Amino acid sequence: MKAIMVMFDSLNRHMLPPYGGDWTHAPNFARLAARTVSFDSAYAGSMPCMPARSEIHTGRYNFLHRSWGPLEPFDDSMPELLKQNGVYTHLVSDHPHYWEDGGATYHGRYHTWEFFRGQEGDPWKGHVADPPMPESLKKLRTEGFRQDWVNRPYMESEEKHPQTLTFDAGLEFIRTNRADDRWFVQIETFDPHEPFFSPQQYKDLYPHDYEGPHFDWPDYARVTETDDQIEHARYEYAALLSMCDRSLGRVLDTMGELGLWDDTLLIVNTDHGLLLGEKGWWGKSVQPWYNELVRLPLFVWDPRARAAAGEHRQALVQTIDLAPTLLDYFQIDVPDDMQGVPLPVADDTPVREAGLFGIHGGHVNITDGRYVYMRAPASPDNSPLYEHTLMPTHMRGRFSPAELAGAELTEPFSFTKGVPTLRTRGRTFFNPYRHGTLLFDLEADPGQRTPLVDDAAELRMATLMVELMRATDAPPSQYERLGLPAEGPVGVEHLLAHAQAALAGEAAEPLPRAADYPAGRLSLGSPVKALMSDPVALEVLRRHMPELVDSELLQVVGATPLIDLVALAGGMFPPSGLRRVAEELAAL
Repeated sequence: MKAIMVMFDSLNRHMLPPYGGDWTHAPNFARLAARTVSFDSAYAGSMPCMPARSEIHTGRYNFLHRSWGPLEPFDDSMPELLKQNGVYTHLVSDHPHYWEDGGATYHGRYHTWEFFRGQEGDPWKGHVADPPMPESLKKLRTEGFRQDWVNRPYMESEEKHPQTLTFDAGLEFIRTNRADDRWFVQIETFDPHEPFFSPQQYKDLYPHDYEGPHFDWPDYARVTETDDQIEHARYEYAALLSMCDRSLGRVLDTMGELGLWDDTLLIVNTDHGLLLGEKGWWGKSVQPWYNELVRLPLFVWDPRARAAAGEHRQALVQTIDLAPTLLDYFQIDVPDDMQGVPLPVADDTPVREAGLFGIHGGHVNITDGRYVYMRAPASPDNSPLYEHTLMPTHMRGRFSPAELAGAELTEPFSFTKGVPTLRTRGRTFFNPYRHGTLLFDLEADPGQRTPLVDDAAELRMATLMVELMRATDAPPSQYERLGLPAEGPVGVEHLLAHAQAALAGEAAEPLPRAADYPAGRLSLGSPVKALMSDPVALEVLRRHMPELVDSELLQVVGATPLIDLVALAGGMFPPSGLRRVAEELAAL
């Protein structure tokens, strides 16, 4: 018995041929679907990157207790459990977050691992002088943006691209060990995560006329770009997707060549999707977790269920089910602390009534496959919010002394094996309150365009949410933050969709382009620094945008046009208020 997991990052379900994508070039995904079981109701759980990988290891949600971080000392790790039970485990990846502070405990759970450098501003090649960089539409130009342009010349051919090197190494492991039994290899590429950097032959699959600035790395922000710029970014993503498709095809070819379909489990999955202009947004994490982000492609081949090849499953499954699936395949007991269950590959047996998903400090979301309920905070301050951890690190740094100054040990949770956790105040960059509580009926509104106000449906979904939160042993602060009862039934007094409907409607309005607003000597297209240096314009901003005027962000984005900074602010400034600012600036 052997197992292969092929994992992509930010792989959009709706752009794949097996799920209705009719314009992308991805024949190997179509070939994969014909050979495997495709799951039509697969959902993410904890997000984004490392929280999702924590679920792959532990089989349980983590976003209610902490933000992005390493595996905890009390966490069960699927690869480690395989290792302890005689299954050889190997990781090959170009995913740079594994080797940052917030991913430091993952790769060590495998017997062996290989890492390939260069993705997304990975601090790889050292150049003191700034590299040549083209004119670009990217607004947030951090050190990672500069480093990405240092790295790119070292990956100029497909053979040197980290995705290719990752699949080379994974296939080498498979060929080396094809005659041996009881092994698991995880072939994981960062692609098609942004930046959408791919060789020219994949771009040539999507010919189009474009003469604008370089644009293969959208910010996580509102869309303000022109239609041709949006189209170009989508084609850049599609080109990288097609490169991923070719890499997938190499795995499928190797399995056929070596006869591995007879005794090898294959899982092809991703952590989340990515918005490419849909609903007026780029990226993830700064807007509600719409289905484009959380309804995932998932394909599984189990040699014990050959007759199921080419079938689809409607059962609601989640990322937390991957660890139990692999443990069950190798006949290893699933720990009690895992909340997931083995995926129903052989038949379409339901495995859960509903599933949670979300990001720490954001909406807490739940779906039963038909309805999606996104619960916003009950109050504008999005509090109380706490981190519960014994590994106090963020993505790329440790918790600061100021963050830890008020830390205290709290009682153990049901899954921490009797160990207390360190509780510190949590933080979020964007406040989900401004988006309001949202309820969608996917049967009537699959595009999630029209939120419902339906007390009966909301009560049912809020009740399911509380039941799952209790089963997850969510911190008491989460119930208070959301305005839900930690004990007892959910009542109509706890419902929020009606009370927050106006807020949600305003936040959902698309951000008009700068040209749609009145303009004069000063306008929404003026650099923020220029507006701040004009005493009268400064008063306009102070009156309508006090959060912006007082933000430390101005120190690094002073040259950015105001409209672009608003786009980066995650819906903080609604279009109606923005129009008032534009009118007053134009009148100066």
